[in-house]
Amino acid sequence: MEKVKIIDSDKYMWDGETYTSESEVNTKKAEYEKDNFETRLISEEGNYFLFTRRVVTEVVLEGQPSV
Repeated sequence: MEKVKIIDSDKYMWDGETYTSESEVNTKKAEYEKDNFETRLISEEGNYFLFTRRVVTEVVLEGQPSV
């Protein structure tokens, strides 16, 4: 399975797991969505693959500002 997929012009990363049951993948999908990830589910040859992405909404910089 490809680690990266472009879906609707957005980049999604495979979570690295191969799911064999639809209930199992839907449970994991719900967990990711609860943590504010966007998800896409791909089904191939009886297996399910979950792709996720998260849009950066805040950038936090550490350290002292340069003058």
